[in-house]
Amino acid sequence: MEREEGAVTHPARPLEPLVPAVATEAEAEDRRDRLLAALTLMIGAGLFLALPFALRAGSPFFLPLTAAIVIAIALVPVLEWLERHRVPAPLAALTCVLLFLVAANAALASIVVPAWGWLSILPERIDNIQSNVKPLIDFYANLESFVNKTIQDLAASRPIRPAEAAAESPPRSILELAATSAPAAFIEMFFAILVIFFFLSGWTRLRRKAITSRHSFGGAMATARVIQDVVDDTSAYLGTITAINVSLGLLVAGALWLIGMPTPLMWGGIVALLNYIPYLGPIFAAMLLALGGLMTYQDVWTALLPAGIMIAFHLIEANLVTPLIVGRRLTINPILILISLSFWGWVWGTPGALMAVPLLIIIQTVLNAAGKPDIAGFLFEHGTLVAGGNPPPPRANFNRVEARETAVDSPGPPV
Repeated sequence: MEREEGAVTHPARPLEPLVPAVATEAEAEDRRDRLLAALTLMIGAGLFLALPFALRAGSPFFLPLTAAIVIAIALVPVLEWLERHRVPAPLAALTCVLLFLVAANAALASIVVPAWGWLSILPERIDNIQSNVKPLIDFYANLESFVNKTIQDLAASRPIRPAEAAAESPPRSILELAATSAPAAFIEMFFAILVIFFFLSGWTRLRRKAITSRHSFGGAMATARVIQDVVDDTSAYLGTITAINVSLGLLVAGALWLIGMPTPLMWGGIVALLNYIPYLGPIFAAMLLALGGLMTYQDVWTALLPAGIMIAFHLIEANLVTPLIVGRRLTINPILILISLSFWGWVWGTPGALMAVPLLIIIQTVLNAAGKPDIAGFLFEHGTLVAGGNPPPPRANFNRVEARETAVDSPGPPV
């Protein structure tokens, strides 16, 4: 009887730890989530730190491949326009490749050939440069001696004799450049052209397979949206910036022709090419124009006029034309642009700096759709990925606990 009474005395005892057990389970699941998030973050940090060294060491493979993919994505709208006009995919891809090669050959002929001549006469014009620069550095005697010594070292480092200058000739086309290049450079160039062609010829099939292989309608729609956003943003940026840069180069070339600057088309091409590199490119273009002016004119202020013309046109383009045409749709954080420039410039040099902004657009578009690492959320909350622009979802564990407490405390639905 005593045992029975004892058993009857405490009938509700197992029901007491219900809420603490739910909280303990939620805390354990929370710890597991944070452990997985920490492992993911450490692995991602390790891969991120190792990636630039791998890209730099494997530049003979990764550089032409990346450049080819960026160029191919920019040519996709032309490919789709040709396919809509019943042009077969291989023929449309071949047409896009030929158009790109014609444009590259025209740029090479207008920039490289005259620039070769300027480099050949540089040692002969050092005295002219020195006489032009001398009034500017008369106030700094120590700096003057340093500049004189540097110019003399430059003149004595590799004097170009007339016979040597006549023996060397610049490449006048893509084929001649490939024939006179090292075998490795020729292979990289040929590899990039093949990648562009096969990427474009199989673009429609590749996009259809990427969309239809999803297991849900939402996944298929998200994949299609990301692919279209990457193509639209990249091609719109490159197309718009190319039109702006070419116009800027032509205006600078026309102004230089009016003041009698030799080879104005070459200088306009240099300005257009370097303007693809934000912030740093126009500075380098102005420095080159200042050097060319010092080599050409006898008066220092006239010699600095070409650089002043370029800076004036660039200020108008950067502050009025580009914001008006590009608009807010392709506005990118300047800090991200500087980080991308420093990263890709360090990895691949000048080609990497030229591709920095298109690569940033592609990566940013993909991350905005797939989710990007939320470092602050990992440190101060429980999130690891944040979809583009949307606030992180509330903590799942708190939702689970609140749902159970609500189910226990709330009365049933009215009958």
